[in-house]
Amino acid sequence: MYDMRPEDIEGVGMPAVHTYFDGSSRLLMTTAEEVVFPTGELIVSQTDTVGVITMCNEAFVRMSGYRREELIGAQHSILRHPDMPQAAFADLWSTVSTGHRWSGYVKNLRKDGAYYWVYATVIPKVRGGQILGHTSVRRQPSRSKVDAARQLYATMLQQEKNSASTSVEAGEA
Repeated sequence: MYDMRPEDIEGVGMPAVHTYFDGSSRLLMTTAEEVVFPTGELIVSQTDTVGVITMCNEAFVRMSGYRREELIGAQHSILRHPDMPQAAFADLWSTVSTGHRWSGYVKNLRKDGAYYWVYATVIPKVRGGQILGHTSVRRQPSRSKVDAARQLYATMLQQEKNSASTSVEAGEA
């Protein structure tokens, strides 16, 4: 995954280094601009078992701001907004890795630094008892649920930061 560049951002972007679950990190540029999910659209993508995008529909391409060629073969986490707590994705992966469906509210990061909220459902593709990949369908979220998720995620992020600083102070880093 590549770092975002200031020239990719429309308007003023706030830089942040984001560390992913696998320990890799990426420079992100975020703006305060929200792109509203289009009414009546569904964003659909498929990934392999480790989250690499293998298929995406046109709505996904439009909302993400990336070209299809940039998305296919990329980790789905390319869309991860730094306002999303790690625990939300840990829950997603622990659920789908057991073959169960996961649903939740997700704040995604666009290529241009703006963001958009979705209500996501991730469904494992199981054949012969083996998980072969995942299909994700995102739809327009309820605004009241987005507001609740925003508050919950802010609390979770603060707890994650507090836990990380406590670990560093205890010499666990």
